[in-house]
Amino acid sequence: MSMELVTVGTGTVAPSARRTCACHWVARGELRMLLDCGAGSLHRLAEFGLPWHQVSHVILTHFHPDHWSELPMLVYALKYTTEPPRREPFVILGPPGVVQLLRTLAEGYGDWLLDPGFPIGILDVRDGEPFPLNADVSLETFPVPHTTESVALSVVAPEGRLVYTGDTGPSSELARWAGGCDLLLAECSLPEARAMDIHLTPERAGDLAKEAGAKRLVLTHFYPPVETSDPAKLAGTRFRGPVTAAKDGDRFTIGDGRR
Repeated sequence: MSMELVTVGTGTVAPSARRTCACHWVARGELRMLLDCGAGSLHRLAEFGLPWHQVSHVILTHFHPDHWSELPMLVYALKYTTEPPRREPFVILGPPGVVQLLRTLAEGYGDWLLDPGFPIGILDVRDGEPFPLNADVSLETFPVPHTTESVALSVVAPEGRLVYTGDTGPSSELARWAGGCDLLLAECSLPEARAMDIHLTPERAGDLAKEAGAKRLVLTHFYPPVETSDPAKLAGTRFRGPVTAAKDGDRFTIGDGRR
């Protein structure tokens, strides 16, 4: 068996004709997850032929709206547009505060957000505590320098480990935690000339991958200024492994040797 990654949305809050907000599809067998769920995610999932109606988990990295704002629409779509009606459980995970976020949203959207007619679980995940997603796959989170609640995500399956940074600045602690991962999905927001402590540049994403000893680096979360450069080439000046500047819809596989 293998674990599949599809970079559904590789953009940011900046409107783009080519990239939607942060969203990444990870599937292994019956497990189908979204890592973040920003604006445009649902239509992109449909465009790429991904079975969005079978999604089992949504896992959020933090509470900036370009990383979660499509979540209520996903619940709404699962409630009203699936045929036959959904009966399978749906699980929403995130850093501490995600339960309160959904409760607050329900005050405006309506009770259906918390009681959509199929089983729904909303859980805060604590850093450093492995969270089983099924019998074979587990989730871990790790704090990163962006917002107070921001975390990176690690999905561990028998065939390998995927680490997604979410939004982060440079962090040696993150590099140690991500050590030896099979695929590092790293934000790459800004060019070096606009570097800041709460986001990565291509070069700093390369540094992170090198320090972590990652086997492969996939870049995502591009603001327009960084797209005029060659992010993969710049990251490759620091990291000698395979580097890809992902586009919406790119596919990667962990576990059977395919890329």
